[in-house]
Amino acid sequence: MKVFDFDNTLYNGESAVDLALFMIKRNKRIILWLPRIFWNLLKYKLCLVNRDSMEQTINEFLRVILRDKEELFEQTRQFWRTHSRKLNRNVISRISPDDIIISAGPDFLLRAIKKKLGTSHLLCSEIDYDSKKVIRLNFGENKVKHFRELYGDTAIDSFYTDSYNDRAMMDISDKVFLVSSGRIKRIK
Repeated sequence: MKVFDFDNTLYNGESAVDLALFMIKRNKRIILWLPRIFWNLLKYKLCLVNRDSMEQTINEFLRVILRDKEELFEQTRQFWRTHSRKLNRNVISRISPDDIIISAGPDFLLRAIKKKLGTSHLLCSEIDYDSKKVIRLNFGENKVKHFRELYGDTAIDSFYTDSYNDRAMMDISDKVFLVSSGRIKRIK
């Protein structure tokens, strides 16, 4: 079995940040969040953010931007009409129907395009749309925990990622491939 990270591996960029920027057209309040979004993105890239801090920021953001889940789903569909060009077809072509995509991004974002991804096995952060809170932040060690809950001790033959933030997933994988600027390099 192969497991693939999503952002900067299957998608060229940070899909949740791109979605927030896309949503500014409909919800101007997001503009006030841009400095915080980019600050947290920088901390994430430098492996300096912890799960609790990230979850708190996401929950605050959801309370501000989430008015109606159907509106959110519709905006997500519109987003993918213009942003599916950023999917990395080279890496996606390696996905088999039994493989898994794992992401810290929200479930609604990937479920909207699962037919394009080659598998229906998606492990993402889960949102409670009524309380406007993260139920499960699929980040760091939580990725391994979520994987183990669903797949037990199933071996991961190959793991594809862009970041050492996924060290926990790297540790339980036989082979690890780092994806950078469209290039794939085996690092384990």
